[in-house]
Amino acid sequence: MFVFALAVVFKLCSIQFVHGEKYRAMAQKRAVKYFDIPANRGNIYSADGSLLAMSIPKYDIAIDAVTSSEKNFKKYIKPLCDSLATFTGKPSNSFELKIKKARETEDQYLALLRNLSYSEFIRVRNFPLFRLGAVRGGFVYNQTTKREHPMGGIAERSIGYERIDENNYATRVGIDGAFGKDYLRGKNGKRLKQKIGKGEWKPLRDANEIEAKDGYDIYTTIDVNIQDIAHHSLLGQLEKYEADHGCVVVMDVKTGEIKAISNLGRNREGKYYERLNYAVGESHEPGSTFKVMAMMAALEDKVIDTSTVVDTKNGSKRFYGRTIYDSGAGHGKISAAKALEVSSNIGLATIIDDNYKDNPEKFLKRLRQWRLNDTLGVSIIGEGIPDIPHPGASNWSRNALPSISYGYNMELTPLQTLAFYNAIANNGQLIKPRFLRAVKEFDRDIEVFEKEVLVDKICSEQTLSKIKDILKNIVVRGTGKKLYSDTFSMAGKTGTAWTDYADIEAWRKDKKYVSSFAGYFPADNPKYSCIVVIHKPSTKVGFYGADVSGPVFKRIAQKIYTDTPLIDEIQTVEFENAQVVEDFEKFNSVSNTYKTIMPDLVGMPAMDAIAFLENMDVNIKVKLNGSGRIKSQSVSENIKLKPNQTIILEAS
Repeated sequence: MFVFALAVVFKLCSIQFVHGEKYRAMAQKRAVKYFDIPANRGNIYSADGSLLAMSIPKYDIAIDAVTSSEKNFKKYIKPLCDSLATFTGKPSNSFELKIKKARETEDQYLALLRNLSYSEFIRVRNFPLFRLGAVRGGFVYNQTTKREHPMGGIAERSIGYERIDENNYATRVGIDGAFGKDYLRGKNGKRLKQKIGKGEWKPLRDANEIEAKDGYDIYTTIDVNIQDIAHHSLLGQLEKYEADHGCVVVMDVKTGEIKAISNLGRNREGKYYERLNYAVGESHEPGSTFKVMAMMAALEDKVIDTSTVVDTKNGSKRFYGRTIYDSGAGHGKISAAKALEVSSNIGLATIIDDNYKDNPEKFLKRLRQWRLNDTLGVSIIGEGIPDIPHPGASNWSRNALPSISYGYNMELTPLQTLAFYNAIANNGQLIKPRFLRAVKEFDRDIEVFEKEVLVDKICSEQTLSKIKDILKNIVVRGTGKKLYSDTFSMAGKTGTAWTDYADIEAWRKDKKYVSSFAGYFPADNPKYSCIVVIHKPSTKVGFYGADVSGPVFKRIAQKIYTDTPLIDEIQTVEFENAQVVEDFEKFNSVSNTYKTIMPDLVGMPAMDAIAFLENMDVNIKVKLNGSGRIKSQSVSENIKLKPNQTIILEAS
């Protein structure tokens, strides 16, 4: 026993004096370490300066019940608990019991409040005891950031997000995801924390703390007014036709700027939300909207003219052992132009097969010159890959060429189709669709995005003129005649395609279609191009492109005509937005005048109104209905506000 005791003493001395520094360093490393301070992610703005995505700091408050002296604890514990009770509406004695018990058990991290705004954090920090600081008052806080979308679900998928899980795997969606790493994310800071048991870590105030560097802001091309029009026009039609999903994109003809993009899918309850970015990522058979490309190739190669007569028979025709059908009883012998106007599958299949069957590469080469076989290279991650078969490929056969002529046996995304129609409207210049204008740090440009031309001229002026006339006539007297209006002009092509027809017998029992419309407006001097694609509308209600997707296109064009003046203007990133200046001046004036009484917030942007109310000297709760600008408030101007009062703001 004596020898054993000597061994224990020897070991203790060895640990204490010989290896003491090593073990103390290991203990310190395990008990104290640096944690990241998340940087505030940069904001995303629309073309007019409205917020599309923003990072809001949130704070969790705790108390180190051990660190304050006995004198300070006894003096301030009751006033502190009274202040917490007033702030939360909970009994003061419940806070007092919890904090005193934590002091008895030497709890150095007792959570008290969570998810506070900045104004609430400032208020709590000045409560009795807490105002003495971290060491003397035991005040402990942890800051996180929360991403908010002021427009709610509108364009949510295209605005996007970046999420990084515990394994450091990133999920990147939309603009936020595509530019998070390079611009929006910022640089995290470092903060020392001490382990206090039970898996809890208490922040330490340390001279070596490194502040986070906030990310840059991104200015997009989105027009919030056009976006709102597009979103609700699509939503209404999806609900009417009980469709599975759909998308709409509105593009500025001259610049390639995407003014609106909406992608809505249906959940199990029948409600629609921004499920996936179908416009950018979903490749599918375009159907009749591709007939325009096929006709242009034949016109450009001069194998036909618009007056060339083509025999569409009586609505059915055999091609290499397979029958192709037209809707209705057929059109007989008609001109090539008429074949496109009435969207004759037989007409386009006959034109392409007769003139390219011996040399299909000639036709496919024309499509490649227009980059229809390649992605557009847009900034949003996940662009769908087009698929146009070629001789020797597994999906090539003698029937491939006739099928391609009317948009089958091939795949394009809606955005890729729209880019081509936009080139027609833009006098033949194919432009890369663009979602961004600039990346900024306050007023300093980090990067400016300019128009990018993919193909300078897709075809001759003669071909362009002929195809423009046909696209106008489609709306006047062709398959899109239901969309014709005397008050404004449009040009475009309807599309109706089968989908999910691998099992043809199952398809005949439950027919599924993709309805689309692609075009531009005004017809003679185009300002915007647009595509609408709706998948699997209820056949009991309707499925033709002119009935399902066409009205969405018309509604968007009509509302833009009436709500958005079409004027020629030169826009640059370096401009002073009068509305933004006015909004700031109003916000600044109101915030410096009103501290405890209700101001007039009508007309102010919703996010400015919320920010103002959260920074008042009185603790109030704010509920916002809608998005955009404030149109009404539940408490009238000049009414003195009470603590914990709820203010309801209605926005348009």
